[in-house]
Amino acid sequence: MLKLRSLFQKETLKDDAVAGVVLGVESVPDGLAGGLLAGVNPVFGLYAYMVGTFTGGLFTSSSFMAVQATGAMAIVVADIGAVHSAEDPARALFTLSILTGVVMLAAGLLKAGSILRFVSNAVMVGFINAVGINIILGQLDNFTGYESEGANRVLRAFDTIINLGQASWPTITVGIATIGLILLLERTKLKALGMVVAIIVGSAIAPLLGWDVAILNDIAEIPRSLPLPMMPQFGLIPVLAIPALSLAFIGLVQGAGISANFPNPDGSYPDASQDFVGQGVANVAAGVFQGMPVGGSMSASSLVKTAGAKSRLALLIAGVVMAIVILVFGSVVGSIAMPALAGLLMTVGYRTVKPADIKAVWKTGGMQATVMGVTFALTMVIALQYAVLVGVGISMILYIIKQSNQIVIKRWLISTDGDLREVEAPSDVPSNDVVVLQPYGSLFFASAPVFEEKLPNVTDETRNAVVILRLRGRSDLGSTFMDVLLRYAEALRGQESKLVLVSADENIHEQLAVARVTAVVGSQNVYTSDEWVGRTLKQAYSDGTGWVETHRGDATEPRSEG
Repeated sequence: MLKLRSLFQKETLKDDAVAGVVLGVESVPDGLAGGLLAGVNPVFGLYAYMVGTFTGGLFTSSSFMAVQATGAMAIVVADIGAVHSAEDPARALFTLSILTGVVMLAAGLLKAGSILRFVSNAVMVGFINAVGINIILGQLDNFTGYESEGANRVLRAFDTIINLGQASWPTITVGIATIGLILLLERTKLKALGMVVAIIVGSAIAPLLGWDVAILNDIAEIPRSLPLPMMPQFGLIPVLAIPALSLAFIGLVQGAGISANFPNPDGSYPDASQDFVGQGVANVAAGVFQGMPVGGSMSASSLVKTAGAKSRLALLIAGVVMAIVILVFGSVVGSIAMPALAGLLMTVGYRTVKPADIKAVWKTGGMQATVMGVTFALTMVIALQYAVLVGVGISMILYIIKQSNQIVIKRWLISTDGDLREVEAPSDVPSNDVVVLQPYGSLFFASAPVFEEKLPNVTDETRNAVVILRLRGRSDLGSTFMDVLLRYAEALRGQESKLVLVSADENIHEQLAVARVTAVVGSQNVYTSDEWVGRTLKQAYSDGTGWVETHRGDATEPRSEG
């Protein structure tokens, strides 16, 4: 946690105050909309924004990461039946926030940021664009005033279209007017605050014209007080574990994008693991103080930076501004029209869809396009917490397939002067010759069959040959790969030839011994290389050439590169 006194710099205080007020005011309708999108009391979204922004500002490594309830996380919460069907849905939601925070904290403390590398861009493009469409479809009820029915948002959208005659046209008018005002006012000097003005004006249309349009107070009372601490329901932890894992993953992926794109005021880039910790603490705090799950928000982070923030003080000021709005204007906030918030969310959903990203992935190849399409389809038709995990699984499988199919084996020819030349490996092991093989690519278990297939064949004609396999730089090959080496060594031995291994890693030597590879090839044929690159290999080659000469008999001379 930072020393607060160091944040109050006279030369940057004004800029941070302005940026903090802009983010704080803008976050009030945005927070309410987040709660609405999640299908919970909108106040819980507002509390999450307030507590998450303030707490995240204290604990993240990034000076400009606004930790708020993102659209993707909110729509996942909307699909978590264990929250909405619980005996006490509110406490179930708070428990979910705390559990999400614990997962994020663990990821940060264990320095697990590298896990995010396994999620392909195709999966994220498919998921994020589907989330954008889900946001739009999920607000059709509030936008039209018609309560649709269906197993998922797609079916409910069709139901709405079919029964559009039962919609409330005053409600639709307010929603359309709000969207139009947002698009118009954002181009004026109001910029981000134009959204706030649009919500206020859109909400004022109905009472001025005497229309009966739903408002926030119809579904939840907006209290003029700050939230009190709440204890989680520990008995719900088992059923909320998977949703919490999905939420944490989404929040961390989005947060990682902020860490990579928003350098700190001193020019350094934030520590992603510490940002994980900051988001984790923010979630725990949000859950304790009656808020929904939160994560790094790219849009809010961009807003506070564009508004002129010079330090993380702007985030703390934004949290305080939200608290003041709740205390002073709580009753006014309750008069916001539901279709106005729906219009805001539909605008956000529209902007979440990125056709350029879809086009870019589509052009990268059939495999990537298929993965994107599958992820998109799953996100549209199944609960999002499971769609997230399926997407991660697809990414992992793709990574394994890609790595396992990228194995290349080259032959190194050693001249009489000790120079090395790389050529294609022979298809068969030649007799009376020394063949030096250098594998490239990952040699983990899934790659072992590909590696075995690419090794030169040991044929009936193979006699008196030495195959040297250079494993320098490998630290863990695993039992599957050891089985390949054992079979190859036995095949060579059966043809009066032998396998020689060159490695610098003691762990590899231990694995060779445990898997009986050393017993088959002979300990004298396992060379330990040192810091001099190539010296041990040349020694093994010289010894192999001598062995071939000794056992050659009447066969032809071995080939060499001279």
